Amino acid sequence: MSKKLLKFQIILDRDSLLYLPGQVLAGRVLLETQENTAVLGLYFHVLGECTVNATKATRRDDKENYIDFRMKLLDDFDNKPILLSPGVHCFPFKLGLPVSLPSTFLGQHGYIQYYCKSSLKESSGITHKNQQVFIVLNPIDLNLEDPLLSDPLEASARHRVGVGVLGGTIRCNVGLDKRAYIPGENILVTGEIYNQSNVTIKAVKYALIETIQYYAHGKLLHQERRELAAIVRDRIKSGIRDVLQNGHLTVPPLPPTNLVGCHLIRMQYSVCILIEPNLMERQVALRVPITLGTYPFRRDEENLQQWVENYVRYPATLPVSRVAPLLLAGESG
Repeated sequence: MSKKLLKFQIILDRDSLLYLPGQVLAGRVLLETQENTAVLGLYFHVLGECTVNATKATRRDDKENYIDFRMKLLDDFDNKPILLSPGVHCFPFKLGLPVSLPSTFLGQHGYIQYYCKSSLKESSGITHKNQQVFIVLNPIDLNLEDPLLSDPLEASARHRVGVGVLGGTIRCNVGLDKRAYIPGENILVTGEIYNQSNVTIKAVKYALIETIQYYAHGKLLHQERRELAAIVRDRIKSGIRDVLQNGHLTVPPLPPTNLVGCHLIRMQYSVCILIEPNLMERQVALRVPITLGTYPFRRDEENLQQWVENYVRYPATLPVSRVAPLLLAGESG
């Protein structure tokens, strides 16, 4: 920044920087000059994009764009420099965001990001650049989704472990109070593990899992999983049945299921029973997919207006980064 330019920044109208698709992105570009400054133009750019990082095999990142809007806030229409006097200069902007934007997302192998960029060109040839990130949340109202999501869910499976007299069957059942939740809610879990094998089960875990898949050029490149919450049970000896009742998995602050409008990153949530036999056996898993929304189911006694007054408040912030220590496993395709 030259000595003439004391301040150059983009200021959005929301301190939280959080916007929903279809809302108006508004703010101003603020300049403060110390002395007369001749400029050729002030340009503003709003960009929203998804990028998936390449592997050694593909060597090329894959991208898709959601917003690419450019405007001139100050321009030399007659090809003559514009003289900015000393002091503060404010240039407002306003843009209606498209209604189909996917939520902001930052992952290990890719991201969905939104930001404003501004550039000021001095007649001396110096160009000043600045940018400001903003966050998009594409909400899911569970009341507008499939009504079956409010129903309880049960799943069961049998797994064969070991061989011959050292082997046998492990039966597992899991039940959820419903099939869709929002951050802050408790997932009510019931479960039963019946160890009909001759192998001791050394570890059982009921866990809320996030699975993220990254695609580029039509192929799955990366997959990562995170354990978000868990209930750990004692070991189960041969012939013993372990029953879990009224287990709770609290849903942390998370973006909604799937990134609607994005074709390169897929995000899913599931409740899993992870069983680890006491032999050189692979971990056994029973996965039950669930939906995470933004707005919860209305209670029977609530009318729409009551529900709006009691619940609908846009979140102040949206968690966007994936924390490496929480990763259960990472797979590369």
